[in-house]
Amino acid sequence: MLPVSVWQWSLRGLLVCLLCSSCLGSPSPSTGPEKMAGSQGLRFRLAGFPRKPYEGRVEIQRAGEWGTICDDDFTLQAAHVLCRELGFTEATGWTHSAKYGPGTGRIWLDNLSCSGTERSVTECASRGWGNSDCTHDEDAGVICKDQRLPGFSDSNVIEVEHHLQVEEVRLRPAVGWGRRPLPVTEGLVEVRLPDGWSQVCDKGWGAHNSHVVCGTLGFPSEKRVNAAFYRLLAQRQQHSFGLHGVACVGTEAHLSLCSLEFYRANDTARCPGGGPAVVSCVPGPLYTASSGQKKQQQSKPQGEARVRLKGGAHLGEGRVEVLKAGTWGTVCDRKWDLQAASVVCRELGFGSAREALSGARMGQGMGAIHLSEVRCSGQEPSLWKCSHKNITAEDCSHSQDAGVRCNLPYTGVETKIRLSGGRSRHEGRVEVQIGGPGPLRWGLICGDDWGTLEAMVACRQLGLGYANHGLQETWYWDSGNITEVVMSGVHCTGTELSLDQCAHHSTHITCKRTGTRFTAGVICSETASDLLLHSALVQETAYIEDRPLHMLYCAAEENCLASSARSANWPYGHRRLLRFSSQIHNLGRADFRPKAGRHSWVWHECHGHYHSMDIFTHYDILTPNGTKVAEGHKASFCLEDTECQEDVSKRYECANFGEQGITVGCWDLYRHDIDCQWIDITDVKPGNYILQVVINPNFEVAESDFTNNAMRCNCKYDGHRIWVHNCHIGDAFSEEANRRFERYPGQTSNQIV
Repeated sequence: MLPVSVWQWSLRGLLVCLLCSSCLGSPSPSTGPEKMAGSQGLRFRLAGFPRKPYEGRVEIQRAGEWGTICDDDFTLQAAHVLCRELGFTEATGWTHSAKYGPGTGRIWLDNLSCSGTERSVTECASRGWGNSDCTHDEDAGVICKDQRLPGFSDSNVIEVEHHLQVEEVRLRPAVGWGRRPLPVTEGLVEVRLPDGWSQVCDKGWGAHNSHVVCGTLGFPSEKRVNAAFYRLLAQRQQHSFGLHGVACVGTEAHLSLCSLEFYRANDTARCPGGGPAVVSCVPGPLYTASSGQKKQQQSKPQGEARVRLKGGAHLGEGRVEVLKAGTWGTVCDRKWDLQAASVVCRELGFGSAREALSGARMGQGMGAIHLSEVRCSGQEPSLWKCSHKNITAEDCSHSQDAGVRCNLPYTGVETKIRLSGGRSRHEGRVEVQIGGPGPLRWGLICGDDWGTLEAMVACRQLGLGYANHGLQETWYWDSGNITEVVMSGVHCTGTELSLDQCAHHSTHITCKRTGTRFTAGVICSETASDLLLHSALVQETAYIEDRPLHMLYCAAEENCLASSARSANWPYGHRRLLRFSSQIHNLGRADFRPKAGRHSWVWHECHGHYHSMDIFTHYDILTPNGTKVAEGHKASFCLEDTECQEDVSKRYECANFGEQGITVGCWDLYRHDIDCQWIDITDVKPGNYILQVVINPNFEVAESDFTNNAMRCNCKYDGHRIWVHNCHIGDAFSEEANRRFERYPGQTSNQIV
């Protein structure tokens, strides 16, 4: 293959190469010959299935023999080097345990250690060529960014394997192809082979095969089809069969994993007495309305789901959490595999699992770990029907939380939105495609009230993960020839699959600030922070203090007291304060940083510190029916890493005008004895109340999950003392447990059971 540095060659060098083929593969002038000598006889390819062209098992040809790489000590840095060897700009991930299937032949490299900057894999440290104690069940794979290095072409970097394989599966409607609403749920099964799309012979075709096909296409189950109709239709059409003898068990995650046979090129009689295989799939609840299958709504499971996904950048992926005794908890990744992951995906209304994730790849949970060593056959209706081990505190930690990535139906929503003018494909002015009278056209979105929640939906629809920022002004991005504003008044809850599901003005466009400079834009990211409050600490540290007014001048300046304090007889008298400590953890996959840069932080002379966020936390006292009777707020005058997990280093410190933020795996502690760490309850009458704390209440900074930003407690105040109990994160309880919390009648005595 051509070396990575081919783009650096001079024009003169290229002319010499045209005249002398022996110089092909020689190093660039900036690289010493001793570094590249070992790679001149090497070739690289991606192999395995199922996969996309930019991912797969890494195979290296050395001395004319193809072999693999062991996953021991394999890192993302090694994946970067290998992706560049394969002609891609960089790696976005890597896989272990032969995700793309076990290879054959030699295992060329083991304990591969790269810094990520090497020009060739030969510059990385390893045990030596061919020296390995691994098996092919430990073959490493890479996922490269789908962007080529200059000077490379497909034929240089990806070898077509000698044996046939099923690369992709689709359903083609027998009639109305191209006019059916998406997702397509019924049609002829077609597989993509190296020479194009082909049908599958239906001789011996059974329900297990249909189940696997539907799972691969993102549907949880299948249903019977009108075989007579399709048999009659098949007699009037010509078909190109490429596959026959398909025999699935029903638990496979992809059709390529089933037993099957390919027709040979010289087979003249294909599928005698048979026809093309036809499958009809049942879409999950999220896709029922769009597919028009109203009857499916009647079969939706009753009651609250007992499994959910949290922390995923895309729909159908995330950390697996299960409901037990009214409380949500995570699943330990011991023995976690595709069969168990597929049960979770189908239970949630998606297809089979595309990947079973271990090692808290979707972020760490907080609280209980309910299950460990889950073993499923793949046919169970619920994860709770699988055999499992009840967890103990010593068995597992949240660094071993299991996750999944599910197969999803193709809906085409990403084709109705695009970004323009940005520096990369992850940012730009938002453009949407709309219909109406006449042909489809592209237009802009009014920037009025456009915020983080709207940007989250836009990034999700684009398939670009989370929103770092939702921008109301985009004058610094070129709008090209698109100047018409076609959508305004957009208001999203943050859970929608596309912008057209958000509330917005129907036909009349209303925009306070006109012009393309005031249209909506986004900056998307594959990772985001996730803040959670340590609820037990609030419960443990809550107490009442009567603080003299002469000690509250600075707090009054920062608006940390109730409005009645303005009419108090300063400096005489006191205010009654409910004080408690707040320990805020970042359990996401990106650092939490203030939206504003240091240049715009506000200096507060009284306390002698900068505010990076005016409102970082809301503190409220509510009646049982939700009426607010007292409130407080906390500005982020010092976002820093107070403490971190054992393997995490602190990055943010407020001293000396330092950078502010909370690192992943760290927490920021606001002690109960600092100013404004309270609620002014001077005017609150005795009774039973709810204490509520909300982090990042205005969604100023993007997070992977806003549902866990609120913490609530029951509390009883008798006019002199306060009892705080039952503190919990907003999404930690089941719906029924939350209803019991809302209906809590309050304490009739000071004894809390």
